[in-house]
Amino acid sequence: MDKKTRCGFVALIGAPNAGKSTITNNFVGSKVSIVSPKAQTTRTTVKGIGIYDNTQIIFLDTPGIFAPKRRLDRAMVDSAWNGFYDADINVLVVDAKRGMNEETSAIISELERRKAHAVLAFNKSDLVEPERLEELKEEFENIFSFDDVFAFSASSGDHITDFYQYLADNLPESPWYYPEDQMSDMPLKLLAAEIVREKLFLNLKQELPYALTVEPELWERRADNSVRAEMTIYVAREGQKTIVLGKNGSMIKKIGQSAREELEELLEDRIHLFLYVKVRENWVNDPARYVDWNLNFKA
Repeated sequence: MDKKTRCGFVALIGAPNAGKSTITNNFVGSKVSIVSPKAQTTRTTVKGIGIYDNTQIIFLDTPGIFAPKRRLDRAMVDSAWNGFYDADINVLVVDAKRGMNEETSAIISELERRKAHAVLAFNKSDLVEPERLEELKEEFENIFSFDDVFAFSASSGDHITDFYQYLADNLPESPWYYPEDQMSDMPLKLLAAEIVREKLFLNLKQELPYALTVEPELWERRADNSVRAEMTIYVAREGQKTIVLGKNGSMIKKIGQSAREELEELLEDRIHLFLYVKVRENWVNDPARYVDWNLNFKA
């Protein structure tokens, strides 16, 4: 007799840069969420969809939860907690090397306030000694009653299959919500804009990536099956535009080439990518900038 299918949502919550997007991409087997060494890279909840055993697991890769200062920050944190409400299983992802910090402590306090259930996942566990890992487990379990505890490295995949098996066994019996080969519900033009933003994060220093946003203006399939994609990078000041463009356009050319190569590999299509940089001083307070990303402007 065939095993009954299961399906459900798993919210990955945690402090910025804990590795939630890396877990999502590892499970899906392809990039659906952007990754960079800088914190707060993810700005909206991204769905990563895959099959494990007889279960379709839909990861909700949420923005890192931190103390918000700006409107965009508040919208990101609001998106993260909305993912929490939508989930069948909640997973607190902790950077094992960083351990307990102020942001993670605040999240645990909020879990307690909500009388919530959660699984604890120590990511980047390969970067700490086994003795330290045991100390961390004891420390966290002394302050919150987690449903289960896992330790793994999402970047290498070491020890992560036990975590996936737990999710597959504990999600509800249900038909699958998405076709078997679907990896995300994010439209391709938004995924492309996110990959451009990732390249900006990786190539621009200090705080500049937080002061810009990327929006798709055109995603058009041509007769030869190639795609013409036009993206606008909005910055807050003229000086930032100069940095993004680089000397004689060298930086924007580098970013465009890197993004195009990754998109072509990911989508297996030829991409004609055009990037434009525009100054919009108060874009972070423009409601239109929040619509495509399903962020709550009034959060």
